[in-house]
Amino acid sequence: MANPNIVNVTSIYGESIGEALTTTVGTDILTVAADVVLKINYISVTNTHGTAATDVTVGIRKVDFTSAGIASTEDNAGIFLLASTVSVPADDVFVVLNTPIYMMSGDILEAGSSVVPADIFISYEVINDA
Repeated sequence: MANPNIVNVTSIYGESIGEALTTTVGTDILTVAADVVLKINYISVTNTHGTAATDVTVGIRKVDFTSAGIASTEDNAGIFLLASTVSVPADDVFVVLNTPIYMMSGDILEAGSSVVPADIFISYEVINDA
């Protein structure tokens, strides 16, 4: 996987998406395109069910990526959970992330909830060095 040099940035676009979650926990929500880095600024999940709580899971699937900043023997592939079956009360919002993290080319943000309807909202910047 490419690791774009964010010192030589050609563009930075602020974006956000929202999506209804399903009960399939490993549902792909956002996949990082080739030759870009995403700076994820904020992730929240809103339980829009009027009476039932929902358990929310949010994770990042890193696919065959080794950072330039760690030893080559480190394996950085796998699913890394940001939240695991966190109970969100009816009509409430759970802030999963409010401190920036980076997602590299090929990384996939996955999420799901035990009860639908629940919505995920993500605010991010697309950093491109092409």
